[in-house]
Amino acid sequence: MKNLSIVLLALIMGCNSAPTAEEIVNKAIKASGTEKLKNAEASFTFRDIDYEYQYRNGNYRYTRIQTDTLGNVIKDVLINSGLNRFINDSMVDLDEKNKGAYTSSVNSVMYFAFLPLWLNDEAVNKTYIGEVEINGNLYHKIKVTFDAEGGGEDHDDVFFYWFDSADYSMDYLAYSYNEKDGKGYRFREAYNAREIGGVVIQDYKNHKPADQVNFDLESIDQEFVDGELELLSLIELEDVVIF
Repeated sequence: MKNLSIVLLALIMGCNSAPTAEEIVNKAIKASGTEKLKNAEASFTFRDIDYEYQYRNGNYRYTRIQTDTLGNVIKDVLINSGLNRFINDSMVDLDEKNKGAYTSSVNSVMYFAFLPLWLNDEAVNKTYIGEVEINGNLYHKIKVTFDAEGGGEDHDDVFFYWFDSADYSMDYLAYSYNEKDGKGYRFREAYNAREIGGVVIQDYKNHKPADQVNFDLESIDQEFVDGELELLSLIELEDVVIF
């Protein structure tokens, strides 16, 4: 009887064990359909600038197309080996500072557009924080940090993601980033989720703390629930096509 009790206790504890961050992210990626984007093409408009996305067999090509006040067409093309800028189809020389800035800008837009796909990249470190309640719904809270190698120039940024415990939708995310005078913080609330080409695309209400000095990113979800965050902007993707 003693051995049977031990077995039953082990089974009960196993059933009640917390999920891992890896398990949650895998379910979220499956629910979002974003795995399709590892072998696809897409296009969209963000803040009146056109973007094109290509990803095949680990090779990517991200393109940003905009027109300046003189009517010149500026095209930034980011591939695995780096970024090139074209003005009216002629490649121009860039210093390292500008090349780095354009690379970061293009990559950032693509990163946020197609989350949670990238959360299984090799440089990503995921930690399960626990289950929390936001506006009456339960969420799995995941913390994400990045390795210096492969994590990009912003590898010291810290992210949090909240996945619905029922359907694994990614309804909220938050992050810290470096500013000239210290850290900045953002909290994004998803809305207008829609399925396009089998992939869930959503827009975000972009919030920030009223006071960002000595702010604790880990408690930003409670700040949101308490109405302590300010609405800063809307993050909206338009004319999305995935094929």
